[in-house]
Amino acid sequence: MKFEHQTKISAPQQSVFDWFERRGSFRRLMPPWEVAEEVRADENLKDGAQRVFRFPMGPIKMTWVAEHLGYEPPHKFEDVMKKGPFRSWHHVHRFEHDAGLTTVHDEVEYRLPLGPLGRLFGSRMVRKRLQRMFKARELRLIRDLERHAEFSHLARKRILISGSSGLIGTQLVAFLDTGGHEVWRLVRREVKQGENEIRWDPSNGTIDSAAIEGFDVVIHLGGAGIGDKRWTKKRKALIVESRRASTTLLAETLSNLQSKPDVFIVASAIGYYGDRGDEILSENSPSGEGFLTDTVLAWESYADPARAAGIRVINLRNGIVLSATGGALGRMLLPWKMGGGGRIGNGKQWMSWISMDDEIYAIHHLAMTEETEGAYNLTAPNPARQKVFAKTLGRVLWRPAIAPIPKISMRILFGELAGPLLFEGQNVQPNRLLDSGYKFEHEELEPALRDSLGLWK
Repeated sequence: MKFEHQTKISAPQQSVFDWFERRGSFRRLMPPWEVAEEVRADENLKDGAQRVFRFPMGPIKMTWVAEHLGYEPPHKFEDVMKKGPFRSWHHVHRFEHDAGLTTVHDEVEYRLPLGPLGRLFGSRMVRKRLQRMFKARELRLIRDLERHAEFSHLARKRILISGSSGLIGTQLVAFLDTGGHEVWRLVRREVKQGENEIRWDPSNGTIDSAAIEGFDVVIHLGGAGIGDKRWTKKRKALIVESRRASTTLLAETLSNLQSKPDVFIVASAIGYYGDRGDEILSENSPSGEGFLTDTVLAWESYADPARAAGIRVINLRNGIVLSATGGALGRMLLPWKMGGGGRIGNGKQWMSWISMDDEIYAIHHLAMTEETEGAYNLTAPNPARQKVFAKTLGRVLWRPAIAPIPKISMRILFGELAGPLLFEGQNVQPNRLLDSGYKFEHEELEPALRDSLGLWK
Protein backbone atom coordinates (compact mmCIF):
# COMPACT_ATOMS: atom_id res chain seq x y z
CA MET A 1 0.00 0.00 0.00
CA LYS A 2 1.14 3.55 -0.70
CA PHE A 3 0.30 6.92 0.84
CA GLU A 4 1.48 10.31 -0.44
CA HIS A 5 1.23 13.85 0.91
CA GLN A 6 2.66 17.21 -0.15
CA THR A 7 3.34 20.31 1.95
CA LYS A 8 4.24 23.64 0.33
CA ILE A 9 6.13 26.17 2.45
CA SER A 10 7.34 29.72 1.81
CA ALA A 11 10.84 29.03 3.10
CA PRO A 12 14.25 28.07 1.67
CA GLN A 13 14.85 24.38 1.10
CA GLN A 14 17.84 24.32 3.45
CA SER A 15 15.83 25.93 6.27
CA VAL A 16 13.07 23.33 5.90
CA PHE A 17 15.54 20.45 5.85
CA ASP A 18 17.34 21.91 8.88
CA TRP A 19 14.03 21.99 10.77
CA PHE A 20 13.61 18.25 10.20
CA GLU A 21 17.19 17.62 11.30
CA ARG A 22 16.57 19.10 14.72
CA ARG A 23 15.72 16.58 17.42
CA GLY A 24 12.62 18.51 18.47
CA SER A 25 11.00 17.97 15.07
CA PHE A 26 9.84 14.52 16.19
CA ARG A 27 7.72 15.98 18.98
CA ARG A 28 6.39 18.81 16.83
CA LEU A 29 5.41 16.38 14.04
CA MET A 30 3.59 14.05 16.42
CA PRO A 31 -0.18 14.65 16.04
CA PRO A 32 -1.36 16.79 18.99
CA TRP A 33 -3.94 14.18 19.99
CA GLU A 34 -1.38 11.35 20.21
CA VAL A 35 0.24 10.50 23.54
CA ALA A 36 3.75 9.41 22.57
CA GLU A 37 6.80 8.87 24.74
CA GLU A 38 10.25 9.35 23.22
CA VAL A 39 12.54 6.59 24.45
CA ARG A 40 15.67 7.44 22.49
CA ALA A 41 16.59 9.72 19.60
CA ASP A 42 19.93 10.05 17.85
CA GLU A 43 21.11 13.58 17.11
CA ASN A 44 20.81 13.45 13.32
CA LEU A 45 19.09 11.83 10.34
CA LYS A 46 22.19 10.15 8.92
CA ASP A 47 22.13 6.55 7.76
CA GLY A 48 21.81 4.19 10.73
CA ALA A 49 20.49 6.82 13.18
CA GLN A 50 17.42 5.69 15.12
CA ARG A 51 14.40 7.07 16.92
CA VAL A 52 12.54 4.91 19.41
CA PHE A 53 9.18 5.86 20.89
CA ARG A 54 6.17 4.29 22.59
CA PHE A 55 2.53 5.07 22.00
CA PRO A 56 -0.73 3.62 23.31
CA MET A 57 -2.63 1.14 21.17
CA GLY A 58 -5.73 0.27 23.15
CA PRO A 59 -4.76 -0.98 26.61
CA ILE A 60 -1.11 -1.67 25.72
CA LYS A 61 1.92 0.44 24.79
CA MET A 62 3.47 -0.24 21.41
CA THR A 63 7.16 0.41 20.69
CA TRP A 64 8.18 1.82 17.31
CA VAL A 65 11.83 1.70 16.25
CA ALA A 66 12.59 3.83 13.17
CA GLU A 67 15.97 3.71 11.43
CA HIS A 68 17.13 6.36 8.96
CA LEU A 69 18.72 5.81 5.56
CA GLY A 70 18.98 7.56 2.19
CA TYR A 71 20.47 10.69 3.79
CA GLU A 72 21.04 13.29 1.04
CA PRO A 73 20.81 16.81 2.57
CA PRO A 74 18.98 19.01 1.73
CA HIS A 75 17.13 16.83 -0.78
CA LYS A 76 16.06 13.62 0.92
CA PHE A 77 16.08 11.30 3.89
CA GLU A 78 14.20 8.09 4.60
CA ASP A 79 13.18 5.94 7.53
CA VAL A 80 12.12 2.33 7.84
CA MET A 81 10.32 0.64 10.70
CA LYS A 82 12.55 -1.94 12.39
CA LYS A 83 9.92 -2.73 15.03
CA GLY A 84 6.31 -1.63 15.31
CA PRO A 85 2.67 -2.29 14.48
CA PHE A 86 3.03 -2.59 10.68
CA ARG A 87 4.32 -5.58 8.77
CA SER A 88 6.56 -3.08 6.96
CA TRP A 89 6.91 0.71 6.72
CA HIS A 90 9.18 2.76 4.46
CA HIS A 91 8.86 6.57 4.53
CA VAL A 92 10.69 8.75 2.00
CA HIS A 93 10.92 12.53 2.62
CA ARG A 94 11.84 14.55 -0.49
CA PHE A 95 12.53 18.30 -0.53
CA GLU A 96 12.26 20.41 -3.69
CA HIS A 97 12.43 24.18 -4.18
CA ASP A 98 10.80 26.09 -7.01
CA ALA A 99 9.45 29.63 -7.48
CA GLY A 100 10.10 30.60 -3.86
CA LEU A 101 8.33 27.57 -2.40
CA THR A 102 9.76 24.43 -0.83
CA THR A 103 7.69 21.30 -1.32
CA VAL A 104 8.00 18.41 1.11
CA HIS A 105 6.93 15.18 -0.58
CA ASP A 106 6.04 12.39 1.86
CA GLU A 107 5.85 8.93 0.28
CA VAL A 108 4.97 6.02 2.55
CA GLU A 109 4.87 2.39 1.46
CA TYR A 110 3.48 0.06 4.11
CA ARG A 111 2.00 -3.36 4.64
CA LEU A 112 -0.51 -4.20 7.34
CA PRO A 113 -0.23 -7.21 9.63
CA LEU A 114 -2.51 -10.26 9.32
CA GLY A 115 -2.24 -10.40 5.52
CA PRO A 116 -5.59 -10.32 3.62
CA LEU A 117 -7.50 -10.02 6.88
CA GLY A 118 -5.55 -6.88 7.86
CA ARG A 119 -6.11 -5.35 4.43
CA LEU A 120 -9.84 -6.14 4.55
CA PHE A 121 -10.56 -4.66 7.95
CA GLY A 122 -7.72 -2.21 8.53
CA SER A 123 -6.81 -0.51 5.25
CA ARG A 124 -9.52 2.17 5.34
CA MET A 125 -8.95 2.95 9.01
CA VAL A 126 -5.17 3.23 8.56
CA ARG A 127 -5.47 5.48 5.51
CA LYS A 128 -7.85 7.78 7.36
CA ARG A 129 -5.46 7.93 10.29
CA LEU A 130 -2.55 8.73 7.99
CA GLN A 131 -4.53 11.53 6.36
CA ARG A 132 -5.23 13.11 9.76
CA MET A 133 -1.64 12.65 10.90
CA PHE A 134 -0.06 14.24 7.82
CA LYS A 135 -2.56 17.11 7.85
CA ALA A 136 -1.44 17.86 11.43
CA ARG A 137 2.23 17.57 10.40
CA GLU A 138 1.64 20.01 7.53
CA LEU A 139 0.02 22.62 9.77
CA ARG A 140 2.68 22.40 12.48
CA LEU A 141 5.56 22.56 10.00
CA ILE A 142 4.21 25.62 8.19
CA ARG A 143 3.34 27.47 11.41
CA ASP A 144 6.59 26.69 13.19
CA LEU A 145 8.72 27.87 10.28
CA GLU A 146 6.68 31.07 9.98
CA ARG A 147 7.10 31.81 13.70
CA HIS A 148 10.84 31.17 13.60
CA ALA A 149 11.18 33.36 10.51
CA GLU A 150 9.75 36.35 12.43
CA PHE A 151 12.93 36.47 14.53
CA SER A 152 15.43 34.99 12.07
CA HIS A 153 17.33 38.31 12.08
CA LEU A 154 18.23 37.82 15.75
CA ALA A 155 21.01 35.62 17.13
CA ARG A 156 19.93 32.20 18.39
CA LYS A 157 19.48 32.08 22.17
CA ARG A 158 20.85 29.90 24.93
CA ILE A 159 17.72 28.93 26.89
CA LEU A 160 17.21 27.18 30.24
CA ILE A 161 13.79 25.69 31.05
CA SER A 162 12.37 24.19 34.24
CA GLY A 163 9.19 22.10 34.05
CA SER A 164 10.37 20.86 30.66
CA SER A 165 8.65 17.47 30.96
CA GLY A 166 5.20 18.96 31.59
CA LEU A 167 2.36 19.47 29.12
CA ILE A 168 3.58 22.90 27.99
CA GLY A 169 7.29 22.36 28.59
CA THR A 170 7.50 19.32 26.31
CA GLN A 171 6.17 21.26 23.34
CA LEU A 172 8.09 24.42 24.17
CA VAL A 173 11.45 22.62 24.31
CA ALA A 174 10.75 20.93 20.97
CA PHE A 175 9.67 24.14 19.25
CA LEU A 176 12.65 26.16 20.48
CA ASP A 177 15.00 23.36 19.44
CA THR A 178 13.63 23.34 15.88
CA GLY A 179 14.41 27.06 15.73
CA GLY A 180 18.10 26.40 16.28
CA HIS A 181 18.23 27.63 19.89
CA GLU A 182 20.45 25.87 22.42
CA VAL A 183 17.95 24.48 24.93
CA TRP A 184 18.86 23.13 28.37
CA ARG A 185 16.61 21.57 31.00
CA LEU A 186 16.59 21.98 34.76
CA VAL A 187 15.76 18.54 36.20
CA ARG A 188 15.32 17.14 39.72
CA ARG A 189 16.51 13.63 38.89
CA GLU A 190 20.03 12.54 37.99
CA VAL A 191 21.08 14.06 34.66
CA LYS A 192 21.32 11.78 31.64
CA GLN A 193 24.76 11.48 30.12
CA GLY A 194 25.12 13.45 26.92
CA GLU A 195 21.91 15.45 27.46
CA ASN A 196 21.62 19.21 27.95
CA GLU A 197 20.50 18.92 31.57
CA ILE A 198 21.36 20.61 34.86
CA ARG A 199 20.24 19.17 38.17
CA TRP A 200 18.61 21.21 40.94
CA ASP A 201 16.63 20.53 44.09
CA PRO A 202 14.31 23.43 44.99
CA SER A 203 12.93 21.70 48.08
CA ASN A 204 16.44 21.71 49.57
CA GLY A 205 17.47 25.02 48.01
CA THR A 206 20.32 23.59 45.94
CA ILE A 207 21.40 24.57 42.44
CA ASP A 208 24.79 24.83 40.72
CA SER A 209 24.99 28.57 40.04
CA ALA A 210 28.14 28.17 37.93
CA ALA A 211 26.26 25.83 35.58
CA ILE A 212 23.59 28.43 34.83
CA GLU A 213 25.96 31.28 33.99
CA GLY A 214 25.57 32.71 30.50
CA PHE A 215 22.01 31.80 29.54
CA ASP A 216 20.11 34.40 27.53
CA VAL A 217 16.64 33.24 28.58
CA VAL A 218 15.43 31.37 31.66
CA ILE A 219 11.86 30.00 31.61
CA HIS A 220 10.30 28.63 34.81
CA LEU A 221 7.20 26.47 34.29
CA GLY A 222 7.48 24.44 37.51
CA GLY A 223 5.15 24.02 40.49
CA ALA A 224 2.69 21.39 41.75
CA GLY A 225 -0.36 21.20 39.47
CA ILE A 226 -3.22 23.36 40.75
CA GLY A 227 -5.97 21.20 39.28
CA ASP A 228 -4.27 17.80 39.37
CA LYS A 229 -5.63 16.58 42.71
CA ARG A 230 -8.38 17.30 45.22
CA TRP A 231 -7.48 20.22 47.48
CA THR A 232 -6.65 19.23 51.01
CA LYS A 233 -4.82 21.36 53.54
CA LYS A 234 -1.65 19.45 52.69
CA ARG A 235 -2.17 19.79 48.92
CA LYS A 236 -2.76 23.54 49.14
CA ALA A 237 0.40 23.94 51.20
CA LEU A 238 2.34 22.00 48.53
CA ILE A 239 0.92 24.20 45.74
CA VAL A 240 2.15 27.32 47.51
CA GLU A 241 5.48 25.97 48.75
CA SER A 242 6.50 24.40 45.43
CA ARG A 243 6.15 27.80 43.78
CA ARG A 244 7.83 29.73 46.56
CA ALA A 245 10.84 27.42 46.82
CA SER A 246 11.51 27.01 43.10
CA THR A 247 10.85 30.58 41.94
CA THR A 248 12.72 32.18 44.84
CA LEU A 249 15.72 29.89 44.36
CA LEU A 250 15.92 30.69 40.67
CA ALA A 251 15.35 34.44 41.07
CA GLU A 252 17.94 34.82 43.82
CA THR A 253 20.49 32.68 42.00
CA LEU A 254 20.03 34.57 38.72
CA SER A 255 20.35 37.92 40.48
CA ASN A 256 23.83 36.96 41.77
CA LEU A 257 25.28 35.66 38.50
CA GLN A 258 28.18 37.38 36.77
CA SER A 259 26.52 36.79 33.38
CA LYS A 260 22.82 37.32 34.01
CA PRO A 261 20.07 36.33 31.56
CA ASP A 262 18.33 39.01 29.52
CA VAL A 263 14.91 37.73 30.55
CA PHE A 264 13.37 35.55 33.27
CA ILE A 265 9.94 34.19 32.27
CA VAL A 266 7.78 32.75 35.06
CA ALA A 267 4.50 30.87 34.61
CA SER A 268 1.53 32.35 36.44
CA ALA A 269 -2.25 32.04 36.04
CA ILE A 270 -5.44 34.01 35.44
CA GLY A 271 -6.44 32.86 38.92
CA TYR A 272 -4.91 36.25 39.78
CA TYR A 273 -8.27 37.86 38.93
CA GLY A 274 -10.50 35.58 41.02
CA ASP A 275 -14.18 34.97 40.22
CA ARG A 276 -15.27 38.14 38.36
CA GLY A 277 -18.55 37.31 36.63
CA ASP A 278 -18.99 39.25 33.37
CA GLU A 279 -16.32 41.86 34.07
CA ILE A 280 -13.87 42.22 31.16
CA LEU A 281 -10.37 41.84 32.57
CA SER A 282 -7.00 43.06 31.33
CA GLU A 283 -3.54 43.05 32.83
CA ASN A 284 -4.41 46.40 34.45
CA SER A 285 -7.40 44.97 36.33
CA PRO A 286 -7.01 44.61 40.10
CA SER A 287 -6.53 41.21 41.68
CA GLY A 288 -9.46 39.24 43.07
CA GLU A 289 -9.88 37.21 46.23
CA GLY A 290 -9.43 33.62 47.32
CA PHE A 291 -6.78 30.94 47.60
CA LEU A 292 -5.78 31.01 43.93
CA THR A 293 -5.51 34.79 43.87
CA ASP A 294 -3.36 34.79 46.98
CA THR A 295 -1.21 32.03 45.50
CA VAL A 296 -0.66 33.90 42.22
CA LEU A 297 0.07 37.23 43.93
CA ALA A 298 2.79 35.59 46.00
CA TRP A 299 4.00 33.53 43.01
CA GLU A 300 4.60 36.63 40.89
CA SER A 301 6.35 38.42 43.76
CA TYR A 302 8.87 35.58 44.18
CA ALA A 303 10.64 36.83 41.03
CA ASP A 304 11.37 40.23 42.67
CA PRO A 305 15.10 39.52 43.32
CA ALA A 306 15.60 39.10 39.55
CA ARG A 307 13.72 42.35 38.88
CA ALA A 308 15.83 44.18 41.42
CA ALA A 309 18.98 42.91 39.68
CA GLY A 310 17.88 44.48 36.38
CA ILE A 311 16.70 41.28 34.69
CA ARG A 312 13.63 41.65 32.47
CA VAL A 313 10.92 39.60 34.21
CA ILE A 314 7.75 38.36 32.48
CA ASN A 315 4.82 36.71 34.29
CA LEU A 316 2.67 34.48 32.07
CA ARG A 317 -0.93 34.57 33.30
CA ASN A 318 -2.06 31.37 31.61
CA GLY A 319 -5.66 30.57 30.80
CA ILE A 320 -6.94 27.06 30.02
CA VAL A 321 -4.39 25.57 27.59
CA LEU A 322 -6.16 23.33 25.08
CA SER A 323 -4.49 19.95 24.68
CA ALA A 324 -6.04 16.60 23.81
CA THR A 325 -3.34 14.80 25.80
CA GLY A 326 -3.79 16.49 29.18
CA GLY A 327 -5.06 19.47 31.12
CA ALA A 328 -8.74 20.40 31.28
CA LEU A 329 -9.58 19.36 27.71
CA GLY A 330 -7.74 16.05 28.00
CA ARG A 331 -9.77 15.14 31.11
CA MET A 332 -13.04 16.04 29.38
CA LEU A 333 -12.63 13.84 26.34
CA LEU A 334 -13.49 10.38 27.68
CA PRO A 335 -16.87 11.27 29.20
CA TRP A 336 -17.68 13.40 26.18
CA LYS A 337 -16.86 10.60 23.73
CA MET A 338 -19.16 8.34 25.75
CA GLY A 339 -22.01 10.82 25.32
CA GLY A 340 -21.89 12.22 28.86
CA GLY A 341 -20.97 15.83 28.07
CA GLY A 342 -22.81 19.05 28.76
CA ARG A 343 -22.74 22.34 30.60
CA ILE A 344 -21.52 22.50 34.20
CA GLY A 345 -23.96 24.18 36.55
CA ASN A 346 -25.76 26.99 34.72
CA GLY A 347 -22.94 27.22 32.17
CA LYS A 348 -22.74 31.02 32.35
CA GLN A 349 -19.21 31.13 33.76
CA TRP A 350 -16.52 32.37 31.38
CA MET A 351 -13.72 30.10 30.16
CA SER A 352 -10.60 31.96 29.02
CA TRP A 353 -8.68 29.50 26.86
CA ILE A 354 -5.63 29.42 24.58
CA SER A 355 -4.52 26.81 22.04
CA MET A 356 -1.31 24.91 22.78
CA ASP A 357 0.41 26.34 19.70
CA ASP A 358 -0.50 29.91 20.69
CA GLU A 359 0.81 29.23 24.21
CA ILE A 360 4.16 28.11 22.79
CA TYR A 361 4.37 30.82 20.14
CA ALA A 362 3.43 33.55 22.63
CA ILE A 363 6.18 32.51 25.06
CA HIS A 364 8.66 32.54 22.17
CA HIS A 365 7.40 35.97 21.04
CA LEU A 366 7.79 37.47 24.51
CA ALA A 367 11.25 35.98 24.97
CA MET A 368 12.48 37.35 21.64
CA THR A 369 10.85 40.80 21.90
CA GLU A 370 13.14 43.01 23.99
CA GLU A 371 10.47 45.59 24.85
CA THR A 372 8.25 43.11 26.71
CA GLU A 373 8.21 43.06 30.51
CA GLY A 374 5.71 42.48 33.33
CA ALA A 375 2.44 40.52 33.32
CA TYR A 376 0.86 39.15 30.14
CA ASN A 377 -2.46 37.33 29.84
CA LEU A 378 -1.95 34.23 27.71
CA THR A 379 -5.55 33.77 26.61
CA ALA A 380 -7.25 33.95 23.23
CA PRO A 381 -9.13 37.18 22.39
CA ASN A 382 -12.50 35.39 22.38
CA PRO A 383 -13.23 33.57 25.66
CA ALA A 384 -16.41 31.49 25.77
CA ARG A 385 -19.09 30.86 28.35
CA GLN A 386 -18.91 27.31 29.64
CA LYS A 387 -22.19 26.31 27.97
CA VAL A 388 -20.88 27.62 24.63
CA PHE A 389 -17.62 25.74 25.16
CA ALA A 390 -19.66 22.56 25.84
CA LYS A 391 -21.84 23.03 22.77
CA THR A 392 -18.81 23.70 20.56
CA LEU A 393 -16.92 20.66 21.84
CA GLY A 394 -20.01 18.51 21.26
CA ARG A 395 -20.25 19.75 17.68
CA VAL A 396 -16.56 19.02 17.01
CA LEU A 397 -16.80 15.51 18.50
CA TRP A 398 -20.21 14.78 16.97
CA ARG A 399 -21.57 14.09 20.43
CA PRO A 400 -24.62 15.48 22.24
CA ALA A 401 -24.11 18.28 24.75
CA ILE A 402 -27.39 17.85 26.57
CA ALA A 403 -26.34 16.22 29.85
CA PRO A 404 -26.00 19.07 32.37
CA ILE A 405 -23.64 18.28 35.22
CA PRO A 406 -25.03 19.46 38.58
CA LYS A 407 -22.80 21.41 40.92
CA ILE A 408 -23.37 19.03 43.81
CA SER A 409 -21.82 16.06 42.00
CA MET A 410 -18.74 18.09 41.08
CA ARG A 411 -18.36 19.34 44.65
CA ILE A 412 -18.49 15.75 45.91
CA LEU A 413 -15.87 14.72 43.35
CA PHE A 414 -13.50 17.72 43.55
CA GLY A 415 -14.27 19.32 46.91
CA GLU A 416 -13.11 22.93 47.30
CA LEU A 417 -11.27 22.73 43.97
CA ALA A 418 -14.62 22.52 42.11
CA GLY A 419 -15.29 26.24 42.65
CA PRO A 420 -12.26 27.85 40.97
CA LEU A 421 -11.81 24.96 38.54
CA LEU A 422 -15.38 24.55 37.28
CA PHE A 423 -17.89 27.09 38.55
CA GLU A 424 -15.99 30.35 38.74
CA GLY A 425 -14.80 32.18 35.67
CA GLN A 426 -13.01 35.16 34.19
CA ASN A 427 -13.44 37.02 30.91
CA VAL A 428 -9.74 37.71 30.35
CA GLN A 429 -8.36 39.66 27.39
CA PRO A 430 -4.73 39.48 26.13
CA ASN A 431 -4.40 43.25 25.65
CA ARG A 432 -0.67 43.57 26.36
CA LEU A 433 0.19 40.54 24.23
CA LEU A 434 -1.71 42.00 21.25
CA ASP A 435 -0.15 45.42 21.82
CA SER A 436 3.30 43.80 21.67
CA GLY A 437 2.57 42.70 18.10
CA TYR A 438 1.62 39.07 18.68
CA LYS A 439 -0.81 37.58 16.15
CA PHE A 440 -2.89 34.63 17.27
CA GLU A 441 -3.02 31.37 15.38
CA HIS A 442 -6.42 30.58 16.92
CA GLU A 443 -8.69 33.47 17.84
CA GLU A 444 -11.88 31.38 17.77
CA LEU A 445 -12.69 28.32 19.86
CA GLU A 446 -13.97 25.86 17.26
CA PRO A 447 -10.90 25.97 14.96
CA ALA A 448 -8.68 25.61 18.03
CA LEU A 449 -10.56 22.51 19.20
CA ARG A 450 -10.56 21.00 15.70
CA ASP A 451 -6.80 21.48 15.43
CA SER A 452 -6.23 19.96 18.87
CA LEU A 453 -8.32 16.89 18.04
CA GLY A 454 -7.53 16.51 14.34
CA LEU A 455 -11.22 16.84 13.44
CA TRP A 456 -11.20 19.44 10.70
CA LYS A 457 -14.24 20.08 8.53
